[in-house]
Amino acid sequence: MVRNRVGESLRIAFFPDVYNEVDGVANTSRHFEAFAKDRQLPFLAVHAGPRRQVVTTGTITTVELPRGPLTFPLDRAHEYDLAFWRYYREVVSLVRDFHPDVVQITGPSDLGVLGAFIAYKLGVPLAASWQTNLHQYARSRLSSVLSVFPESFSTRFLSGVERWTLRAVMRFYKIPQLLFTPNREMLALLEQTTGKPCWLMSHSVDTSVFSPEFRDRGTGPFTIGYVGRLTAEKNVRLLAQIEHALVARGHRDFRMVVVGEGVEGKWLRKNMAHAEFTGTLTGKDLSRAFANMDFFVFPSETDTFGLVVLEALASGVPALVSSVGGPKYSVQHCKTGYVARNVEEFVAFTDLVLTQPDLLPAMARAGRLYALSTSWDSGFEDMLKAYEQYLYGTEMVCPAHSLASGT
Repeated sequence: MVRNRVGESLRIAFFPDVYNEVDGVANTSRHFEAFAKDRQLPFLAVHAGPRRQVVTTGTITTVELPRGPLTFPLDRAHEYDLAFWRYYREVVSLVRDFHPDVVQITGPSDLGVLGAFIAYKLGVPLAASWQTNLHQYARSRLSSVLSVFPESFSTRFLSGVERWTLRAVMRFYKIPQLLFTPNREMLALLEQTTGKPCWLMSHSVDTSVFSPEFRDRGTGPFTIGYVGRLTAEKNVRLLAQIEHALVARGHRDFRMVVVGEGVEGKWLRKNMAHAEFTGTLTGKDLSRAFANMDFFVFPSETDTFGLVVLEALASGVPALVSSVGGPKYSVQHCKTGYVARNVEEFVAFTDLVLTQPDLLPAMARAGRLYALSTSWDSGFEDMLKAYEQYLYGTEMVCPAHSLASGT
């Protein structure tokens, strides 16, 4: 158990960007709170939600605050409240009374900005995790809007948007005293740009929730799956390209199961003939959807980790991911799945497993074993040790290797 200087358990005030939503950041946030509850850590969680309430259960105090009329959507599942500052007096009082040793935020959201300012006002060390490549999101969201312009202009404009967005976000990340990120590429960039210590933040998966045991379909067409938001930054139109290429190569006995919702859903439905769209799934429905896939394709180049990839591996489903971004760190090429460098390789690897399905059982077993080797507890324990190293100058392994995520 990590303790503060007076011998008590470390006290953490947590301001997650998302909590109730269905995505990897929200999932990680809920697991962090569950870890604190299991360890009986004093833990104050402040997040947005449908009602205004403060609930204390054991050592955990949860503050839920509704967003107001000045809220605008970032996508169908995520929002930003321009007037979230109206809760400042209430929240700063709660945080002051809680006496945190550290304030942890997950990004420059309405919650994150509020948490960062409260940490500054109270003189509490601030930690931040880099969970989302906002600069790449900005480029992806604008790319469809600029498609009517000449390619040379749109390319230059989008590069400028990405560059300036990254600069703006990095200015924010210079505020915290210590940083966390899920992959080594971002670790190097954050340390170089901010000059602050940064640690790898490991992720895990509940292997009882995501398991091959939930597979309940018999024979049928080869099933290629995708789970995630149907948005531009997820590069989901590549799913249609893969389908068209497979048909052109003579494949007919396959289907694609697309789990999720988003603005790209309409385009995908119009342009995919072999796809089943389930909408957002949760609980056992999601567990069965994963387990009933034969092959998982995740084309995103903007995810810092891609928790759904680990959920697929835990379900005994080999995964195909991009060589750009964080998901590649969860896949061992040719052992638990494949890492593709371009569209042609996405098509080639999918064609390979369709043609030689006997390659899949060994990869499925290896992926399941890898998922079983991960642990939320060990990752969060390492986060506490990182807090302790910063707060009290305790000895610890070099940050670049201390919280390795098993890649």
